[in-house]
Amino acid sequence: MSQITKEDVIKALSTVDDPDLKRDLVSLNMVKEIVVDGTKINAQVELTTPACPLKDVIKNDCITAIKRDIPEATEVIIDLTANVSGKSKDAIMPGVKNTIAVASGKGGVGKSTVAVNLAISLAKDGARVGIIDADIYGPSIPLMLGLSNKTGLRQDPVTKKLAPLESYGIKLISIGFMIDDDNPVIWRGPMASGALKQFMTDVSWGELDYLIYDLPPGTGDIQLTLVQTIPLTGAVIVTTPQEVSLIDAKKGLKMFERVNVPVFGIIENMSYFIAPDTGKKYDIFGSGGGEKLATELNSKLLGSIPIDSRIREGGDTGKPIVAELPDSENAKVIIEIARNLAAQISIKNANEKMNDVEIQL
Repeated sequence: MSQITKEDVIKALSTVDDPDLKRDLVSLNMVKEIVVDGTKINAQVELTTPACPLKDVIKNDCITAIKRDIPEATEVIIDLTANVSGKSKDAIMPGVKNTIAVASGKGGVGKSTVAVNLAISLAKDGARVGIIDADIYGPSIPLMLGLSNKTGLRQDPVTKKLAPLESYGIKLISIGFMIDDDNPVIWRGPMASGALKQFMTDVSWGELDYLIYDLPPGTGDIQLTLVQTIPLTGAVIVTTPQEVSLIDAKKGLKMFERVNVPVFGIIENMSYFIAPDTGKKYDIFGSGGGEKLATELNSKLLGSIPIDSRIREGGDTGKPIVAELPDSENAKVIIEIARNLAAQISIKNANEKMNDVEIQL
């Protein structure tokens, strides 16, 4: 029996493709370490995100390929690690790899609830996540994350910048920490835009894999300030199935297209309701609207979130469903959407990296 070598393992793994990136693991430089001990093989594969929705598929494909090409192997162990792809393209926040705007064409579609649960889902998978409550006029993120608006802010002793607060493993900054609950923010557009800029320039975010912006509804000053201040990695649009929401969602998507910000996809919230007593499905706000919109605008439907009183209650009590009830079916739906989003970000970053290499060549 011939001795197994690292080259044998590399050759076998070169036949395994990343299902999202459509290239083999070896050429993507995802195979980081190989240890061969007689007939035992241990290989380390580095994913582009800990929230990879197909991590189990990749792991099983690696084991299958090695056993197929190296039949004398008696034990095959694949260790999955992750290093989130992306890079800061601006000196404002040099430690932030990816910036994602969560937007909606109109209010009342559950955008902030979706933003919070996406952020926590990514953090639970092992990513370093932050969230900016950019909804200056209606800052609801502190409440949803269980932080009082009177929670004290402090200065980072190293950077001398404002230190974000932390909850459920994510970093957070909000205008809600700087005002009283009962006082409305009565600012003109330039003042609100200036506050958003300060959240980016005067806050010590440190190293983050994903920084999520919960934008106010619509297509106004805040949105334009954001895209003009930093190069966004991309955006997601939150809508409901009803026609009036879809019309406004279309406007939001086209706004990002006009300013050259890629839209990773559409999230349909309040998609349907499952009666707890009968299990019957009710399409209260219509059906298929998000998928139709995604097809019409050549985008993707990242997922559909059902109506669930526990999702609403989690926002009101500061106990988001993905943190408090992670094993519930509807929490799993949101977690899967977050992983789909992470996959789309990885695909974009991989394509940009390939284009950069081609330009250099």
